[in-house]
Amino acid sequence: MGFLSYSVEERVAVVTINKPPANALSSQVLQELSSLLDELEVNDGARAVILRGEGRFFSAGADIKEFTGIETGEEFSGLAARGQELFERIEQFPKPVIAVIHGAALGGGLELAMACHIRLVSETAKLGLPELQLGLVPGFAGTQRLPHFVGSAKAAEMLFTSEPITGIEAAALGLANHAYKEEELFEKANELASKIARKSPIALKTAINLINYSKHENFYKGVEKEAESFGTVFVSEDAKEGIAAFIEKREPNFKGK
Repeated sequence: MGFLSYSVEERVAVVTINKPPANALSSQVLQELSSLLDELEVNDGARAVILRGEGRFFSAGADIKEFTGIETGEEFSGLAARGQELFERIEQFPKPVIAVIHGAALGGGLELAMACHIRLVSETAKLGLPELQLGLVPGFAGTQRLPHFVGSAKAAEMLFTSEPITGIEAAALGLANHAYKEEELFEKANELASKIARKSPIALKTAINLINYSKHENFYKGVEKEAESFGTVFVSEDAKEGIAAFIEKREPNFKGK
């Protein structure tokens, strides 16, 4: 594979995103992740999955430069829907998936992490959804999953300001299960994954299925509306300005058009 690799040891599969410098979730990375899930699903030697990023970050989000090649709102909505479908598959995946977050999980990176069953973070990690800084909205179900973990008021603050929170704050809010010092993060993740991997695969698969029943039907309506809105907002002048400002490394000048 190009940007993803995995190894299996003692029934734990460790999946690594390696797309320097920020492990951006390009279309190719998402396609590779889908193919890798196909492999892991039928690999009886893997009973739990750790998802981590190589280098400085877990993932700093979508590949913004890729957005400049998209011309219509419909195409952008389609991109969102495909990402949502993949992340929903992770949440429904029959083997527990643990996101191990160091450095940063921003935008699509946080949306990917929120689709995992468990999140472990370094104390200094930055977690956030900064899409409004680009004149956009989240597109991979972030608007639906974030309020579930941190409550609607804190989700609103994080979205409206684009300001990330630390790993310590994420654990206190319930967005992360535990926060650890960075040097012990992966060791702690491996301990947890190994403990989980000793459980019956049938019981684990059933428990995951049952947990997913807790998602209200409005979640799926909201996800569908988010994909639609992702495309609607994308064709605005503000979105074009926000994306251009990001690429040019300057502050955007939004005009509400």
